[in-house]
Amino acid sequence: MAKYILKRIGYMIITLWVIITATFFLMNNIPGDPVMVKAQKLPPAMQQIMRQQYGLDKPLGTRYLIYLRNLTKGQLGDSFITPGYNVQEIIGDKFPNSARLGVQAVTVGLVVGITLGIIAAFNRNTKVDYVVILLAILGVSIPSFVLAALLQKGLGGRFGLPIAGWYNTGEALSGLKFTILPTIALCFSSIATYARYMRTSVLDVVGQDYIITAEAKGVSKPAIAWKHVIRNAILPIITILGPQIAAVITGSIIIERIFSVPGTGTSMIDAIMTNDYNIIMGLTIFYSALYIVSLLIVDIMYSLIDPRIRLTGEKR
Repeated sequence: MAKYILKRIGYMIITLWVIITATFFLMNNIPGDPVMVKAQKLPPAMQQIMRQQYGLDKPLGTRYLIYLRNLTKGQLGDSFITPGYNVQEIIGDKFPNSARLGVQAVTVGLVVGITLGIIAAFNRNTKVDYVVILLAILGVSIPSFVLAALLQKGLGGRFGLPIAGWYNTGEALSGLKFTILPTIALCFSSIATYARYMRTSVLDVVGQDYIITAEAKGVSKPAIAWKHVIRNAILPIITILGPQIAAVITGSIIIERIFSVPGTGTSMIDAIMTNDYNIIMGLTIFYSALYIVSLLIVDIMYSLIDPRIRLTGEKR
């Protein structure tokens, strides 16, 4: 296990380096720069002085090496548009809000999706099954931002649910109402995906010989469902958990903007609108690291749930 984890960490570092390199050169080759946005009304001479101040006058290769050197020191970069405000401070200030939405969306999506999938499988070809299938179709067909607008229109301002906004620091419990609509918008697609995969997986496991043998031995249906069916059927769900977590994280960028959530997604959009290179690159690296780490965690969970799977690839 330790050897496998160290190997994966090596791959993670290489992957992050590729992402950093691609993001840096793509960002620095788009038209315009932060100086043009911030000081477009200043004379060209003043703009050139500002470029020198920010190091934008240096060759691209030199700036790339400087950026890598700063990353090794843990410095993700300062904002060009808001001097004195860096990526680390944005993550520290804004990510807790994004994380709360993400954790709620992943948890609700996983629990509700798996439950609906199990119920649909054990009630195959009934009205319950058809309702779950319809939900799965809607979930993969409706974009989260469209659902967010529908939720604002239909539920916003009713039942004490705000249309948009966020709670103040120290009001996490009372501010739960601000997270309900964005959480639903984020997790609806996950619910549909988990329900569809779980239904298919349960139906596949139910037809296996060891299930028939357990029934012949007189094992109770609840025991069969819990010990044999669900434990084996849940493995495909663990496989897609990593990409689903990543989808929730990246999807929250738009959802945060729609519901006026002061998270990292909102900061990312603001940075894109102003060509704030360092903020865009820093948050991209942060999101990429979260995605890569989530995949590693999923692989480890996979082996813990099913001990028959050996991560090291060693032969018995």
